[in-house]
Order: sequence, then structure tokens, then C-alpha cells
Amino acid sequence: MRDFIMAEDLELWDVIYNGPFVPMKSIDEPAVIAPKTRKEYNDADRKAIEKNFRAKKILVCSIRPDEYNMIFACQSAKEIWEALQIAHEGTTQVKQTKIDILTTEYEFFRMKDDESIQDMHT
Repeated sequence: MRDFIMAEDLELWDVIYNGPFVPMKSIDEPAVIAPKTRKEYNDADRKAIEKNFRAKKILVCSIRPDEYNMIFACQSAKEIWEALQIAHEGTTQVKQTKIDILTTEYEFFRMKDDESIQDMHT
């Protein structure tokens, strides 16, 4: 899926990976940066914000209907991506547990005395 998104537009992958663009403005004394209101958006801001909506659309259209419940409350493409990653790959702790289990199974993998090579392979 990621390759499709990257082919569509590399900037969309940036939005998914880094999060949505938030237009900011500088307020005078002292120099403070704050988010712009919708009325203050210019064309470039709108175009950059649109990237998040396009990325969300691609992600939502590429999932199965039963997966939609996991992501319907997500506000950004980045949140959707992270929810899908956790659902399909698990958290870091789950991944490490899976690695440990597979490593243990591999270490204890032996051919039994009454087993043929074909049986062991199966």
C-alpha cells in the first residue's frame, strides 16, 4: 500500500508519516507562533491542508469494511496509519514477543527419530 501512496504523491507519504500541515502565523511582540484561523488561510495553506484529506481518502478507500471501525475516529492520515500499523503488526512489545516465540520454536526445531525428511518439512 505504501508504494502506491508514494507513487501517487511523495508529499502524501510525508503527511502520513509526519502528520498534517498546520498553517501557523507569527504574532508580534513577543514573537509567538500560533495556528492560523480558517479565515486567515491562503491558497498555499489550503493546498497543503488538502494533502491530509487526500491521504486520508486513499487510506480509507484501501481498507476492508471491517477495519473501518478501528479508524473512523482518527482525525489525520498519520493517526489512521498508526492505528492500522498497531492492528496489523502490534505494538513494539507484541512484536518482540512474536520474535521471541519464533526464535524459541526455531531453536527447538528437531527431526524426530521416527520422522522422514518429508514429514519434518511438512
